[in-house]
Amino acid sequence: MEVSNQQVTGFLSLHVKKATVSIAAIILAACGGGGGNTAVPPVTVDPGSGWVAGQYEDWRLNSMRNICANPRTTGGYSDTQGSVTDENFWIRSYSNDTYLWYSELPDIDPGTVNSNQDYFDLMVTDGLSPTGNAKDQFHYNQDTEAYNQSYLGVSAGYGVRFFVISSSPPRKIIVGYNEPNSPASENGLSRGAEIISIDGEAIENSNNVDALNAGLFPETLGEAHTFVVRDLNAAEDRTFTMSSAEITSVPVKNVATFDVAGTKVGYLTFNAHIKPAETQLIDAISQLKASNVEELVLDMRYNGGGYLTIAAELGYMVAGPLTEGLIFDELTFNDKYTERDPINNNILEPSRFESTAAGFDALTNPTPTGTALPSLGFTRVFVLSSGGTASASEALINGLRGVDVEVILVGGATRGKPYGWYALDNCGTTYSTIQFKGSNEKGFGDYSDGFFPVVSGDLSGAEVTGCLVDDDLSHALGDASEGRLAAALGFIETGACPSDSASAFGLTDKSSTDAPHPLSAVSGKLIQPDLGTVVVR
Repeated sequence: MEVSNQQVTGFLSLHVKKATVSIAAIILAACGGGGGNTAVPPVTVDPGSGWVAGQYEDWRLNSMRNICANPRTTGGYSDTQGSVTDENFWIRSYSNDTYLWYSELPDIDPGTVNSNQDYFDLMVTDGLSPTGNAKDQFHYNQDTEAYNQSYLGVSAGYGVRFFVISSSPPRKIIVGYNEPNSPASENGLSRGAEIISIDGEAIENSNNVDALNAGLFPETLGEAHTFVVRDLNAAEDRTFTMSSAEITSVPVKNVATFDVAGTKVGYLTFNAHIKPAETQLIDAISQLKASNVEELVLDMRYNGGGYLTIAAELGYMVAGPLTEGLIFDELTFNDKYTERDPINNNILEPSRFESTAAGFDALTNPTPTGTALPSLGFTRVFVLSSGGTASASEALINGLRGVDVEVILVGGATRGKPYGWYALDNCGTTYSTIQFKGSNEKGFGDYSDGFFPVVSGDLSGAEVTGCLVDDDLSHALGDASEGRLAAALGFIETGACPSDSASAFGLTDKSSTDAPHPLSAVSGKLIQPDLGTVVVR
């Protein structure tokens, strides 16, 4: 969960670190970083750093904060000249004071690590979840300017999200989706297309991984690379050159209705809880309400999170007045902060379902603060999910279940991130370190290993009634024959998970004797990296 300095704003898992790491590490970091303590680099920067084990200065003091190795001279920041060691001292104090599991952190001399990135990576627990996974898989930092732009829905690249089926030879990378008005959409690079080669290097088996990564995720704007792709169901490959550009994300797409055995079903793709999503969700729900839909399918399979307030607004738009005054997500910090939050010193109060718009400052068409939200008044909602469904998306699932709205989960287990933080800048880097855990109206928040679709689940645990369905890259998102959407529509018609979701209620024109498309049921990870990310090995 991520929080601004003004309000609790959401579970963040939109970004990955720029680092020379393998695809496995990047997928682990898809919600903001990997976990676990690593060895201290054997470099002594300043043996006279002044470090005293167990003694910590207040990170809020002017003598601690924004004392920088490379002070910013523009933008109105209060940076003053310092060193890497000074920045490490701030990271150490900030982590010890606010980290949810601060008692599990090592106390390392800031003068013995010559990189802020390396030092911050050490300020993380190596504890495990109940199932043996790393307890903290979401520890990360990011350039502040890039961070701020990302929450406005602005990033750099081609405007495409790649689905990695295999990151090492024989590699296989498929397009998951694209953004409108982007280099990818302008070149017809759409869901299901396979990337065959980049700049003459074969994706499947090239040893030149530097060239592959440079082409997939260019370092700078305006960088041109030549792609050979095989479009979905195409007999031949095609070649084109694509240049990186500034991309404006459209988080809400494919708003549609379906008639399923006389029941009108609404659908929308929702990919990120970012600022533009507020108005886009209001418009989508208003459109579906005007269409008199009786059921709703929220496709959040690729929604890694964002602003918690937007999730609370969507929760109200789904369930309506029955949620008014009820807890959407209640935050618990470490034992140093039981009454006030550690950043703003505000009295701790639960986040409640929001019946009016917060008024996020989106770049275009922002909704005025206090605008009444539309609502459907549903007591059941279908959520299409995967391991990429995390943070604010999971908070939405949990929040709705907390007020007895039945959630039917169709797809795969979610990421497992009931945690969050205030994203805080120091010296041009925004640090995200877990500071609190969220729980719903019923007090439940123990889903650190994700929500799991099962044949029959209750409203208190991490098991959720639903259907296990692999991702279907052979159909567009929002296509009624796409495997996960088809399964949800089939459940609406029959009350159960269909054995053949694509044909269970006549939404496909293929003969039952046809072999399934090789991309109709795939496993892998959709990655959403920054510029310069290394993804193949």
